[in-house]
Amino acid sequence: MMKKTVHYRPEGPSLHVDFSGVNVPANVGFALKSAVRTAIDATLKHEEFFRDAEVSVTFCDDAHIRTLNAEYRKKDAPTDVLSFPIYEKGEAYTTPDTPVLLGDIVISLERAKEQGEKIGNSLEEEVSFLSVHSTLHLLGYDHETSQADEDEMFSRQKEIVDAIRSGEWDG
Repeated sequence: MMKKTVHYRPEGPSLHVDFSGVNVPANVGFALKSAVRTAIDATLKHEEFFRDAEVSVTFCDDAHIRTLNAEYRKKDAPTDVLSFPIYEKGEAYTTPDTPVLLGDIVISLERAKEQGEKIGNSLEEEVSFLSVHSTLHLLGYDHETSQADEDEMFSRQKEIVDAIRSGEWDG
């Protein structure tokens, strides 16, 4: 299990999400961006990451994410989401008074829409799920290393997604 570094600030930590897009409509929309921000924030709070944080989120199409997947994972196929953490698991973050740059999340809106339709999720719900999954990767979780790591990550992911969907997470 990953050891957590907790820094409490009475006024609460801030979260900055920098959105961009590649080969997607210029205005992705407030609802989609809000779903992503909520998912990232809920994940950080669930994982007791009480630090100011910054995350970059890029929305793209299947062609762009396929290129990234081939380059960085040696898999020449589109995928739904890619995570590019700044830190390795167990690596120390920067000083307590500076925001932690957690890394980059890249989401294929084409893939998210297709997956959501198959299981009855709206685009916002599917992108929210992918954002939780990816944020856990940014925090050092990896479901591809062992069955125990997969079980742990997916259990946490389910708890967070269930809390968001049920309204338990209050933002």
